[in-house]
Amino acid sequence: MSTSRDDFGIAVRSALLQKGARQKFSLFFLIIIASIIFFLDYYKIKPVNFARAFISDALYRASNIATAPFLIFSDLKTNTINLFVTFKENKVLKLEIEELKKKEFQVEFLKNQNKNLRKILEGDSKILGESTLAKVLIDKKSPYLKSIIINRGSKAGISKGMPVLDGNYLVGRIVEVNYLSSRVLLLNDLNSRIPITFGENSTQAILTGKGGDDPKLEYLPEAYVPEIDISVYTSGKDGVLIPGLPVGKTVLKEENVFVKLFSDPNQLSFVTVQLSEINEENF
Repeated sequence: MSTSRDDFGIAVRSALLQKGARQKFSLFFLIIIASIIFFLDYYKIKPVNFARAFISDALYRASNIATAPFLIFSDLKTNTINLFVTFKENKVLKLEIEELKKKEFQVEFLKNQNKNLRKILEGDSKILGESTLAKVLIDKKSPYLKSIIINRGSKAGISKGMPVLDGNYLVGRIVEVNYLSSRVLLLNDLNSRIPITFGENSTQAILTGKGGDDPKLEYLPEAYVPEIDISVYTSGKDGVLIPGLPVGKTVLKEENVFVKLFSDPNQLSFVTVQLSEINEENF
């Protein structure tokens, strides 16, 4: 039994000695190879330089090929992220551009309104008597009825019958008054009737709305010879409208006399309401 144990111990030691011998031999062999490589590198032998250059090129190419998939993946990842970021930024920029366009439209609208108000205010300086500026809120149109709603009422001193002007030109009169708003009957409304005068002989007639753009002159003198391009004014004979307000010029249509209004009733944004009568010394 003891003999078997001794044999086993001897076998183990023999194996260890063999492994140590192999390790020593391998180390000695590596030292020799390193010495040879150092010697060859030191004396710059051409075959060795060529082999080294070839091996280096091969390693560089292999390294480049081996790392190419990782570089492609990295570039793909970066490009994908940039694409999403660009898409998001593009969406934000589109929204900003739309907002800027809205603001530009608003600025343009306000500029046009400001110019319109300036013209009206400059025209008001020529209007005699007290007046108030009003904005058109609603434009009521139908084939025959023409009226507008303004944002001034009894609070601003407005009452029925007061003339309404666009600049210096008559466009209608107040027919309905509320506390904060009023309705204006335009000259071309089917229910509009105002006394007017025109020409060197101060011809008298009635300007009657027909629902179209141009009201018609009715109740003209029998001996009246129609003329065109004659300025027409309010006569004031109704006791409501102020005399001398400019209305338009005469035009002929199928032997009937109509009046081309100085102010287009379809293009009203702001109007002026004449609050007080003109004193005779100012007229």
